[in-house]
This record gives sequence, C-alpha cells and structure tokens, in this order.
Amino acid sequence: MLTRPIREQNLVAQPSNGQGAFDNTNNLAVHKQAFYSIAKCIAALTVTNQAEGQLVIKQFIKDIKDPKSRDSVRLLALLCLGETGKYIELSSHADLELVILDSFSSPIEEVKSAASYALGYLSLGNLQKYIPFILNEIDTNSKRQYLLFNSLKEIISYQSNQQNGLEAIKPYINGIWNILIKHCECNEEGTRNVVAECLGKLTLLDPDNLIKSLETYLDCSSPLARATVVTAIKFTITDQPQPIDSLLKSCLGKFLNALRDSDINVRRVALVTFNSAAHNKPSLVRDLIKPSKVNEEEGMNVDETQSSSLIQYLYNETKIRKELIREVEMGPFKHTVDDGLDLRKAAFETMYTLLDSCLDRIDIFEFLNHVEDGLKDHYDIKMLTYLMLVRLSTLCPNALLQRLDRLIEPLVNTCLQKVKSNAVKQEYEKTDELKRSALRAFVALLNITDAEKNNLMRDFLANIRATPELAAMFESIQRDAKDSNDVISMDTN
Repeated sequence: MLTRPIREQNLVAQPSNGQGAFDNTNNLAVHKQAFYSIAKCIAALTVTNQAEGQLVIKQFIKDIKDPKSRDSVRLLALLCLGETGKYIELSSHADLELVILDSFSSPIEEVKSAASYALGYLSLGNLQKYIPFILNEIDTNSKRQYLLFNSLKEIISYQSNQQNGLEAIKPYINGIWNILIKHCECNEEGTRNVVAECLGKLTLLDPDNLIKSLETYLDCSSPLARATVVTAIKFTITDQPQPIDSLLKSCLGKFLNALRDSDINVRRVALVTFNSAAHNKPSLVRDLIKPSKVNEEEGMNVDETQSSSLIQYLYNETKIRKELIREVEMGPFKHTVDDGLDLRKAAFETMYTLLDSCLDRIDIFEFLNHVEDGLKDHYDIKMLTYLMLVRLSTLCPNALLQRLDRLIEPLVNTCLQKVKSNAVKQEYEKTDELKRSALRAFVALLNITDAEKNNLMRDFLANIRATPELAAMFESIQRDAKDSNDVISMDTN
C-alpha cells in the first residue's frame, strides 16, 4: 500500500527523455518529501520482520539495477535501503555498494542524492567494511567526490549524535581526517563545503584532539584551506550545550581573526561563522566584542577595560570597495560586478544578529554610522538595513531619535526614485519592494515617541500623502502594522 502510487506509476507508459519521473513535477506520484517518509515507514516494517524483510531488500536492489525502472521507483528503493541500513547490516548482499555507486551516474539529481544518502546510512551497519571503501573511492574517483563526501557526512553526523559515537568511529578517525584535510583545497566550492561540515562534525566527536589540529591550518598558505577550516568551526557550534563549548570559548577568537585575512573569501566565511556563533551561542563571542561606551539614555553601563575586539573588523567589511568592482562585457553590453557584495551582505547580516544577542557590547552610535552607509548601498544591503531600523526602533528608540535627519534622507531618496522607461518587469518589481521596505522602516521610525516633531519626518509624510503610489503603500503598511499589533495584544491578554 505504501509503494502503490509509485509502483503503479512505473507501469504507466511515459516517453523516455532521460529525465525519468523528474522531467516535470506533475509526473511525480507523490511529493518529493513523501519519498523519505515512505522510506522510513518501510524500513521500520523491514526491521521488525527481518525474515520477510530480506525479500523486500532484494526487490529494492532489483529495482535499482533494472534499467526499465522509473527514477521514482529507483529513488524510493535507494532511500529504503539507506533507512534500513541504519538499523540492520546489509553487507551480506553481494556488491550492494557497487549497485548504489552506479546510481551516482544518474542524470537525475534526486536519485544521485538518494544514492549518496543510502551509501552513508548502510555503512552504519558495517563501518569496518564501508568506511575504507568510501575513503578509497574518494581517492580514486574525482568525479564522484562530492557525493562520496556526502555519504561520509551522513556517517559522521549520525555518530556525532550517538552516545557511543566516538567509540564506534575512533578506529577510522585518522584515515577520515587525513582525507578531509587532503581535500580542503578542492577547487569545487560545493565539495569544500561538505568537507568543512565533515571536519566540524568529526571535531564534535573528539574535540580534545581535533580542535587543535584544525587550528594549525589557519596559517596554511592556501586561502581555500583556510576558508575550509574556518567554515568547519561553524559546524561545531550548535544551540544546545556541547562538551566542546569550553574549548570553543578559548579558541574561537583565533578562527574569527580570519576577519583580518588578505583573502576576501576567507573573510566572508569568517563573518558567516561569527554570525552563526552570535546566533546560536552568543556566550562564545560576547567577550570578543569590545564593550560599548556608557549610554546613559539606554541604561547601558559596562566595563571598557577589554581592548581587543572583532567589531571593528566587522565594520570594515560594510564598506564599498572600489577595487572590488569591475566591468565585464556580455556581448555588446557592459555589466558591473561587485565582488565585495557578498562580503558586505555577510557583515550586515552579522550586525543584525548582534542586535538580539550582544546589543550591550556595542556602541550603538558607531553601529548606526554603518547602518546609515548601508541605507545607500546595493538593493540587498538596503533591504537588510531597513530590517535593522525596524528592530532598532524598539530596541534603541532614543538613539534613533538623535539620528533621524541622517536616517530619513536615504529613505526619501529610495521612495522617490524613478525606474527607467526601458526597464524590464523585474526592475519595476524590485523597485516596488524596495519602496515598500523603506516605508516599513519609516513607519517604524514614525512610531517612536516625538519622532513626528522632526521636520524631515513631517515633510516626508506630507510628500507620501501627496503621492498616490506612496500613499497607497503607506496606508497598506499601516494597516498591516495595526493588524499585527492587534494580534500581539490578543495573545498577551
């Protein structure tokens, strides 16, 4: 019954186009996520009745090998083998790993992903056989490395959540570690990211020995390797208490010093790691941020004796750098590429996170200096700074009151900008969303006590009401804000 919709679809004649069941979403018998749920159910039945379950497993292997099977059937078979392999050993089935490896060559991404997942989970039943097999395949088959590293990641992730995980994987840690380090400099970013996750999850299993090993690669001459180990440390940070936390608190600063790296990508991943730590476990970074000055109006009074801080390195990355902007020719047209945009986005995203987790450790007026710059930046940065203004209007209203003139001007410029007559539909939509977001920020500022007394605020409000397009947006935003406040009021009563 569980597999009927998928197997019945396998009997329906479909034109062969190399795309299988995934040539069109409408051709799927069930939603893609349902494949995973069905596989878990079938695995549970197989594990509880292993005598009949062996016949089911053989059928799944047959489905994978059968060239006439639709990809949806092959996908389900792979997922079922993986889910079953979590709980019972399947290595007695001859050449099962080779059958799964053949699916790595499928033209369908979902099938390849399921094969990687299956190889990782069936390995749990016989680590002694499958870990050396996977490591050897990584070394000898470069085209399959991404999928093989994903299989390895499934093994490590599973063991990192088990009470006896270290004991189970300890005999293989050195071999796994060496091959991960060997591929830290892989040219493919996707593969490097999986390697980083494997390194991080492996470090969670044996932090006392491995975190120091990670540190040594911070001085590696290869920027790709440095970026990989900084990304790896991100995967050791979770929102739940972990044995590694005390070690992280003492060494995280060394990894975040990568914010000073000469390589732009290393600095970007350092910001992402900083953001992750500030979001998931603020206690790890609070002491690395220079305490803010006394702000009597906001009641922040903290010790300023700590001299070292990452906040200045964070702020440095919010600036537009002309040397990172270049022009590329696309046919008869020239297109401007800003290589620093992703770096600035990561910086502003981190600033936004710090508002909730470390506000008392920053000088809010210095913070606002960089928010003001962001209000004049690229579309993506503007959208982030509008969100910051909305958040700051409730966290630090008095500080915003003192900066209203400087904050309002870029909001006005955004709302009054015109789209070129030859612009495409997408540009109209982006400009429209930008104006709506700017107006949301303006409404948030307007709700601050005494903000309406500011001359620029009054002038802009009059301008909005005199412009039909802006007036309609403004009224809609105010209604949404009122409805939201009404819901909150009902929830708290």
